[in-house]
Amino acid sequence: MRVEPIAPDVSPAPSAQDGGADFARALDAIGSALRGASRAEDAFAYGSGTLESAVYERARADVALSVATATAQRLAQAVQSVLNMQI
Repeated sequence: MRVEPIAPDVSPAPSAQDGGADFARALDAIGSALRGASRAEDAFAYGSGTLESAVYERARADVALSVATATAQRLAQAVQSVLNMQI
């Protein structure tokens, strides 16, 4: 009888060096969403875009910014909790 080891279905643990790059990519994505919203609004203002695309892009950018803000607040709360721990 031959027994094969079972590998768990989990992703590999991220390295500590990837954290900065992930944060930079997240900021770039938010900036890109905001720029896309501005372009769509400008296109609508100049008559070459539609109102639907301007509203959609602005809502998309607002959601991305809201998620980033909520994440930053949760992170700040977590750090504050750790700093307030008595050892």
